[in-house]
Amino acid sequence: MREQDLQIRRWKRVEYEQLIEKGIFLPGERIELIDGLLVVAEPQSSLHFTAVRLVERALARAFGAGWDVRAQGPIALDDTSEPEPDVAVVRGELRDYVEAHPADPVLVVEVSITSLDFDRVHKSSLYARAGRALTFGALRLGLQRRGGSASR
Repeated sequence: MREQDLQIRRWKRVEYEQLIEKGIFLPGERIELIDGLLVVAEPQSSLHFTAVRLVERALARAFGAGWDVRAQGPIALDDTSEPEPDVAVVRGELRDYVEAHPADPVLVVEVSITSLDFDRVHKSSLYARAGRALTFGALRLGLQRRGGSASR
């Protein structure tokens, strides 16, 4: 079968959330709804995870009280997308989102070590379509490798 002959079924965010509630996905399975498609996220390297945590800590200090800095948490972006950016900053506190995922991040950060092309093409267009800018740039995180491990 040729690629152009494939039929693709796009999912709505409400359908995706029903799949999650019914336990269709395994606990810890890293799946995102991106433009109606179920996308399996890459496994995280130590470098990626460390970078995400450093960004999360820096933003929590910078934004302070009244803001929730979320690491790899879902954002209810639109009817066909529920991405899980590496770090997002939303108004309010953690408990404000018990009933529903936030929909209006003020800042989104994607740490792209191996997925820069995908993030630039697909994820940036999602945020732009929803009226939110996603800026890509190089972050110097002060990580040095010593004896096979990353240190600050």
